[in-house]
This record gives sequence, structure tokens and C-alpha cells, in this order.
Amino acid sequence: MEFDWNNPPFELGSLIQREVEESFEDPFAVRLMPDSPRFGVQARFFNLGMSASGVGVYSVYRTNGKLIRVLLARPFEPEERFFYQKKMDQTLA
Repeated sequence: MEFDWNNPPFELGSLIQREVEESFEDPFAVRLMPDSPRFGVQARFFNLGMSASGVGVYSVYRTNGKLIRVLLARPFEPEERFFYQKKMDQTLA
């Protein structure tokens, strides 16, 4: 996967670019398609994944199948960490 980091529309804050990219490579990452017509029309998707260093990253992104454009990325909120862990436990069970 390639990422488009030209003029990102958000500040990385406490994250670094590598952590965001690694969260997409997480084998347990949870990728969600939007259920809202507002997001569906604009083809935005959601990713919850962990970086190699264990940082949970929530991302909103667009893709054309070859290039990923991250529109927002931030560390997990407690609820997202719980959801991610629950999905991972279900996968491993």
C-alpha cells in the first residue's frame, strides 16, 4: 500500500507518520465501511489498528485501491481500544 502524505488535512499531534502506516498493516486491524449516506457518497472508510510499538490508531481515509489518503488519524479513545480488543479476541477464539 502506498500513502499520499502531500498536504495532509490534519495535524499528526502525538502520532508519527510511521505509526499511522503501521496501523493499516496490523493483521487484526478493523476496517469499517460507513453506514451513513453522507460518508458513503464521499467514499470514506475507517481503520482501527495498532502500530508495531503498540499505539492504537483510529483513521479516516479514502482510497482508490492503490493509494491511501488519510483524512484524519488520532490515538484510540478508550471505547475504540475496547472495541478493537473485543474484535481481536473474537478472531483468536
